[in-house]
Amino acid sequence: MKTFLFFLIFQSLLLASTLHLSIAANPSRFNPLLATDSASSTITRWLFSALVRYDKEGNIEPELAQSFTFLSPTLLEFRLRKDVQWSDGAPFSAKDVLFTYETILSPEIFTPYSSGFSHVETVEMVDEYTLHVKYKYPYFKALEIWMMEVLPHHLLKDEKAMMTSRFNQAPVGTGPYILETFELSKNIVLRANPHYFGGKPKPERLVFHFLPDNATEFMMLRSQKLDLSSITPLQHERQLDTSFHEFYNVHESIAHSYAYVGLNLKDPKFQDHRVRQALSLAIDRQELVDILLFGHGEVSTGPFLPRTNAFDPDVKAPLQDIQKAKALLAQAGYGVENPLEFTLTTSSGARAATAEILQYQLAKAGIKMRIRVMEWQAFLNTVILPRRFDAVLLAWSVGLKSDAYSIWHSESMRKGGFNFVGYANPRVDALIKEAERVVDEEKFGGIYREIYRQIAYDVPYLFLYVPKSLSVVNRAITPVEPSLIGITHNLTAWEKLVQ
Repeated sequence: MKTFLFFLIFQSLLLASTLHLSIAANPSRFNPLLATDSASSTITRWLFSALVRYDKEGNIEPELAQSFTFLSPTLLEFRLRKDVQWSDGAPFSAKDVLFTYETILSPEIFTPYSSGFSHVETVEMVDEYTLHVKYKYPYFKALEIWMMEVLPHHLLKDEKAMMTSRFNQAPVGTGPYILETFELSKNIVLRANPHYFGGKPKPERLVFHFLPDNATEFMMLRSQKLDLSSITPLQHERQLDTSFHEFYNVHESIAHSYAYVGLNLKDPKFQDHRVRQALSLAIDRQELVDILLFGHGEVSTGPFLPRTNAFDPDVKAPLQDIQKAKALLAQAGYGVENPLEFTLTTSSGARAATAEILQYQLAKAGIKMRIRVMEWQAFLNTVILPRRFDAVLLAWSVGLKSDAYSIWHSESMRKGGFNFVGYANPRVDALIKEAERVVDEEKFGGIYREIYRQIAYDVPYLFLYVPKSLSVVNRAITPVEPSLIGITHNLTAWEKLVQ
């Protein structure tokens, strides 16, 4: 009897120390320098740490750094923590930071994250736990670029092929968790890192259930098998019962993302500004918000996060005007006998519904849009990376500090860059470069609002909507504190009461 009782207690403790989450796609690489898709970023954020991070109010605070000081407008000093170990037990030092900096600028790897580091003149190891970073000029994201997680020098210093390194599937980091199990299209399990400098996380394990289908994820929620996930507006408005609300709390906030249709500007038909304008006029964005989001969102007007200083509230999305859209298409040589035709490619899941509504709306203007839906990794590898598409339906995550370079500067059309639609505007290029040297927030905001207006006018994207995030968390978990940077900012302190 005592043995059985002990077993029950052990099982209860195990359940209480495991958090069940979801992930919708297979990660590609567990290497923060190469984690350009959301699935990879979701996992690597728990495996690695950076010199600095945002606190729950969106302020920058030290992480691997013990402190940071601007010795001059162009000289930044980092003093590092001395109590940090890699998950294999090796000590962390300034050598790891210098190695990461040199790696991210190496021509042997392709990563869009390198752009911020191009403003650095030198990184010098003063001693084992002190670094001096000298900038070429005052740089508006001098601290933010060091939110890039750090790689281990002792394991990768002799790596000749970082892009295909075994490390990318078997990472060693300084974060709160260690990768325990990973197989394609199966659950991913992380376990608490006993060497974590922030103290051992209270959740012993994070189990990311592989749920590429939204309906399956919702079934898992309904059966109370997930502790943390998100729900769609449809589910929130129509499909929740009393038992769901008894088990979960729902937290709603504006998402740091926007949905868009990216037009391939290398394609002659989309190089005509009248065609892009016509497509924009043929869309009823509010209808998308009402139908897809049940009002849990707002119309998107441009590329930066609403209510930040880079956002221009005077820019309005055009109201649907089918007749004007048809007139512009006619001027561009399209009509009943020669309709504008193209294929919209997107990933499987909720975006397919967005594509179908867009197809219906565009048809009113005589536009024939075909839909191609693909699994995420196939979409990424065969459509986005080689840039073989007419148009793509996607969403961008956007940060608290706007940085237009990686998506909107013409230099970011290079391999590995995020400007895969081929947008090039000399005025926007110049404004982005000008803003990079501005540290005054008011002046910076003025420049970025001009960038916002110009991009909105050029219509390289059909900006659609900014959703609201609907996060659900098991009521047995405490302390849950919604914040500007998301609900999981203090996940390592979460405790789950045995139910």
